[in-house]
Amino acid sequence: MEKKYEYKYPHPSITADAVVFGYDGKVLHLLLIERGLEPYKGSWALPGGFMKIDETIEQCAMRELSEETGVKNIYLEQFHVFSSVKRDPRERVVTVAFFALVRKSDYQLIAADDAARALWFDIDELPPLAFDHYDIVEKARKHIQEVMRVRPIAFKLLDEKFSMSELQRLYEIINGTTYDRRNFARKMTSNDYLLGEGVSAIASHNRKPNLYSFDEEAFEQNVKKKDANQRNPFNI
Repeated sequence: MEKKYEYKYPHPSITADAVVFGYDGKVLHLLLIERGLEPYKGSWALPGGFMKIDETIEQCAMRELSEETGVKNIYLEQFHVFSSVKRDPRERVVTVAFFALVRKSDYQLIAADDAARALWFDIDELPPLAFDHYDIVEKARKHIQEVMRVRPIAFKLLDEKFSMSELQRLYEIINGTTYDRRNFARKMTSNDYLLGEGVSAIASHNRKPNLYSFDEEAFEQNVKKKDANQRNPFNI
């Protein structure tokens, strides 16, 4: 089939990379794949790859994530474009980065395609990463810190029922700080978004912690009503 139009100037290739965070109640993890091909064969990297001519960048991100790790049907949100001239030794490559927050226990990792392995890593104990992927991860961490101040995205990392200590630990890891236990609990329970769910069957430090769930419907209803200047309950 004859091409109707061919662009005569050089243009870059486009890739998508997925920064997928997973939480187990104590540690925040990052999903990485071991590269099975050059460049950086044997190195760890974010799941991702080149966009096909007949797909959108969102479809590319989902396809590559599924092919390389077995993780599928998750919500990916675009957060930044990385376009340093020499970021890829193969050719001029611009990557669109996405982030996702998931519960680790919801997914079984299956490495395939050009990924030799797929594993979860402690976010604070990452191996050396290929390309500029460490910069992408750091940008993603800062981005979710900002998003957490205005949207309840942290609850996507938690089980349907969670303890206050699990929620506090998650905020501390993401924000890189510590909070007073009583003040944190008071702040989080000062609104109608956390529902009491009784006590856990597993004691923690000789106590049975109260369990909570997040009422997303109540939050969305309040967002529609509240004054734009009202303090956000998740800005700890």
